Amino acid sequence: MASITLLVALTGCSTIAAKTNVLDDDKIKSQSAGALGYEPSQLTLVSRRTEGTNTYANLKASDGKEFVCIINGGNLLSMGMTNPPACNKKGEPIKASPFQR
Repeated sequence: MASITLLVALTGCSTIAAKTNVLDDDKIKSQSAGALGYEPSQLTLVSRRTEGTNTYANLKASDGKEFVCIINGGNLLSMGMTNPPACNKKGEPIKASPFQR
């Protein structure tokens, strides 16, 4: 019974986080640009999706390179705060842990 209660609580938190996401396209480009070494104006947001507390963004730079970034936070549960984006070239896995390099 306790595991069912925990599962329901976690599902509820995930839904709240996804529905209260406040990251707009400009903020995603700005934060991703800093992690990638570009200016925000050099990036185009191709697509984005939010699942739970993570926002997944596909970006294309003005030099034709494509990237995928994960931004954690930016919702009611994190009080709008975000962690630095984890980004990599499109098609390569992202090492989401800050201790992996």
